[in-house]
Amino acid sequence: MEEMQFPAPSEGIVVTHFVVSGDVAASRDFYSGVLGGTTVREGAPTIVKLANSWVIINEGGGPTEDKPNVFLDVPSDQNQVSAFMNIRVADIQNVYDEWSAKGATFLTPPIDRGAEIRCYMRDPDGHLIEVGQATGVLT
Repeated sequence: MEEMQFPAPSEGIVVTHFVVSGDVAASRDFYSGVLGGTTVREGAPTIVKLANSWVIINEGGGPTEDKPNVFLDVPSDQNQVSAFMNIRVADIQNVYDEWSAKGATFLTPPIDRGAEIRCYMRDPDGHLIEVGQATGVLT
């Protein structure tokens, strides 16, 4: 595990993505092993530095005093999504081939949509992740 500073800015803000996982170790392995992130902290929560961002992975749970009446859980219906991670890459075909070889499950191969080429995959808990490459073509 590489020694890195926890995502705590000395000024301004840092955006992280929080993932609720049914198997934190499997999710850690996905975000570090398949997507190439670096595990910064293991345990509860696990933190993976992924490119210029951070993914915080933890088990679900019930309400706390700062989020009363809120339950955290893995997706119950993978076909209904209200938010997803979006990863932009320089060479989508290369990333698609590399991550597929490492075990990533994509919904489709990359599809040219004009202004971007994109495809979607899921992490081990079913969280949706968009992978896209800008084409420079504005439609």
